[in-house]
Amino acid sequence: MKHNERRNFIKQTSTVGLGMAIMPNLTFGGHFGKKTEKLKVGLIGVGLRGTNHLNNLAQRDDVEIRAICDIDPDRIKVAKDILAQRNARDPRVFGKNEKDYLNLLELDEIDAVLIATPWLWHTRMAVDAMEAGKYTALEVSAANTLEECWDLVNTHERTGSHLMILENVCYRRDVLAVLNMVKQGVFGELAHFRCGYQHDLRAVKFNDGVHPYGHGVEFGEKGISEAKWRTQHSLLRNADVYPTHGLGPIALMTDINRGNRLVSLTSHASKPRGLHDYIINHPEGGPDHPNAKLDWKQGDVITTTVETAKGETIIITHDCNLPRPYSLGFRVQGVKGLWEVDGNRIYVEGRSKPHQWDSADAWLDQYEHPLWKKYGEYAKGAGHGGMDFFVINAFVESAKANVAPPMDAYDAAAWSAITPLSESSIENNGEPQEIPDFTRGNWIKRKPYDWIKDTY
Repeated sequence: MKHNERRNFIKQTSTVGLGMAIMPNLTFGGHFGKKTEKLKVGLIGVGLRGTNHLNNLAQRDDVEIRAICDIDPDRIKVAKDILAQRNARDPRVFGKNEKDYLNLLELDEIDAVLIATPWLWHTRMAVDAMEAGKYTALEVSAANTLEECWDLVNTHERTGSHLMILENVCYRRDVLAVLNMVKQGVFGELAHFRCGYQHDLRAVKFNDGVHPYGHGVEFGEKGISEAKWRTQHSLLRNADVYPTHGLGPIALMTDINRGNRLVSLTSHASKPRGLHDYIINHPEGGPDHPNAKLDWKQGDVITTTVETAKGETIIITHDCNLPRPYSLGFRVQGVKGLWEVDGNRIYVEGRSKPHQWDSADAWLDQYEHPLWKKYGEYAKGAGHGGMDFFVINAFVESAKANVAPPMDAYDAAAWSAITPLSESSIENNGEPQEIPDFTRGNWIKRKPYDWIKDTY
């Protein structure tokens, strides 16, 4: 769909059907204050991910981009050009140094901020944004340490400012269809899940310092884009550093923090060989390249097993440093059957032929989620197969009403806690780690968000 057509659709529906379609959960942690018909947004971080969000926000007539912040002047120019092409007002610009985002947060005209920066800045920026009274959208993962996880929760509770974790995979078309199946009991009582982030990122983690996206073996100060910062995590941390793409959708299916919770985990890591092999066999590298002598810490495949309060198990896999096709590895399994994304297959006892897989296509069509039925055409071109349209809309509509988002500070903390806890478990030979109850016991009484009913 063309940009102007999607823009017109959003203008017509932003205050009626689509707004109600992703109405946030009002039952816990809600802070009710002023409402706004036009959301004034500041963006902190306008790299590749930030400009994707900027594009989607700029197409909405119920949003004004009032300020942008980035320490890279080239990215500021890209962002300003995007807004100029949309005939949007010229934003205020911040980026003199790493702390200039604090000056953006002081703007009274800003209602909400969206943070899409390197991981180490996520929590501190989100905390500062909530302290400033801004409705905060935060890219994944939300936190790196348990202390940071608690910082997100404590700041939300102390200030009343809301935080939404921008886990776009929760809005993936097949994921929402399977969520619909789960809520309708197709798989019966749930027992086991598999998920993860299985994505060959070697070309993202290295470049030659001149050309982005996989033309060399340099990173850090010599890197461009994510190679400036992401690769360093593989060098220094043996942990699942990116768990939420897999865990987020499963957490929704199992009502985590809303009648259920993550209780404990164990993690194991394979040996780290993938990045070394990539460097020594790359035309820009070789056995004598300085980076070929680095001692990589992160295991190539990290496997984490999580147990929930209701007795389900969740296996999360992080696999980003070896050659492989992309997959989030989803499996949803209950007493009546299961869905597996790899192989695109489903088996439902009594409805499938005994001991034979069905193609998932017909099932996913039959149980297509109401959001995608109604608005799928308008999501085309929004990024990541349309998922970004829905996650940004949820943020905007929640922020306009100033109510709790569908994926809140408690979710951001619980999902992101996998990173430091997996690191501790691996360091201690797979020792079980207790996952904190970030709701302080309120998960027992929190009502699950109704992703089916609330879409009508």
